[in-house]
Order: sequence, then structure tokens, then C-alpha cells
Amino acid sequence: MIYFSRREYHSISEETTLRVGSTIADLLTPGTVVALIGNLGAGKTALSQAICAAMGVENQQVTSPTFVLIQEYAGRLPVYHFDTYRLRDEDEFLELGADEYLEGEGVCLIEWADRVHDLLPRDRVQIEITITGETTRAINISAHGPRSEIIVNALPDSVRIAR
Repeated sequence: MIYFSRREYHSISEETTLRVGSTIADLLTPGTVVALIGNLGAGKTALSQAICAAMGVENQQVTSPTFVLIQEYAGRLPVYHFDTYRLRDEDEFLELGADEYLEGEGVCLIEWADRVHDLLPRDRVQIEITITGETTRAINISAHGPRSEIIVNALPDSVRIAR
């Protein structure tokens, strides 16, 4: 079966991006893998921080795991936050024990997921962030399986910032 569910959000500020992350977090269930893709500075870590905060992780704990490669956080569900930017190859990802995390009961957030694409589960939520201006971003969210299809279909057509 092929899945085509997609949502696209146009973020006009970091606050909007944070709201998108919070909206996504409300829908995540045990075992969900979120693949984050985007250029340096696109907002992958900011989106990860928003997801974690909405899941009950203290915001000051959430940092880019660039140098440690993986961070584990306690929230509504366990959160495993990967950064694959510095990995030499996919084998190094497996050496981290990634397969155990990906098959676990927590939520996996994987920055630079395109670098380990072939190792990711087929059923995943994929988020591609494109820089469109100094503070603006296009955030494309797509489903890649039945679990992610439910999540993406439940996302609203737009997110609003509370005034």
C-alpha cells in the first residue's frame, strides 16, 4: 500500500515553527519515528525542542545531539533524539544501537535522517524543512506507512499562534 498523506505549513517565525512542533507532539504514539530533513539552520533542532517540550521534557534539557549523537529524554513517552550529521556511514548509526531505539516504545526524532535513510523503518513521519527566507520556513510533513498515516491525517490544515 502507498501512503500519500501530506501537510505543508508555511512558518513565518520561530514561534510558528514551535507551534507546528507542539501540534505534532500531541499526536505521537509509542514507537513513532520522526525523520527530520533540512539544511543547516533550517530549524530541525528547534522543531525537536518544541516536540519534546510538548511531550513534557524540560526545555533546557533539549540540545542538539551533534557531538554525543543521541540524547534520551523522559517525557509523556521516552524521547530518543538522534543527530546523524557527523556519522561516517550507516554502520556507525547501527553501532549506536539505533535499531533497538527504532523498534522501542519511545519516540525517535532523527535529525539529518536522509543520511541514514536506508536504515529507517518504512513507517515513519518525515518532516522536510526548507529555508524560504531569513525567518521563514516551509515545513512539509509526509506519512510513510499506516501509523504515520494516522498521525499526518490528524494534523490540522494550518496552525495558528495564540494571540
